[in-house]
Amino acid sequence: MKKILMIGILGLLFYNTSFADSLRVVDGDTIVLNGEKIRFSGIDTPELKQTCMKDNEKIFCGETAKILLIKKIGNKTPECISEGKDAYKRTLAECFVNGESLSVFLVRSGYAFAYRKYSDKFIKDEEFAKENKLGIWAMTFQYPWVFRKL
Repeated sequence: MKKILMIGILGLLFYNTSFADSLRVVDGDTIVLNGEKIRFSGIDTPELKQTCMKDNEKIFCGETAKILLIKKIGNKTPECISEGKDAYKRTLAECFVNGESLSVFLVRSGYAFAYRKYSDKFIKDEEFAKENKLGIWAMTFQYPWVFRKL
């Protein structure tokens, strides 16, 4: 069963994640829309290679965040509100599908953190996920900004 599930997850990851010629999901908090690299502002998701532990089992939590985002977007095209550029020249934005913030969705689901270093906008959503032990809050994990420094 685990083997089949992992094959299915890997299949989703390596399947062309472009839903249209104009959209590609890079990871849990980054998309490319019409050739423009967009980093979701105010949140941070686990890195693609990052793992978490749940019940002594390794979970690919960065990949899970990406899959969750892919499923949430579905065949829709996100609408993004630009908030400027970051140091890597990516557009910082909050993006929406059917009027719902993808950032709020990811944080409230427990697969993204409020990135307090840059914003306090999603703290209440993170508190909700943490209190309800959703997503990575039910696991042992490292914050992505700590993982990147290792």
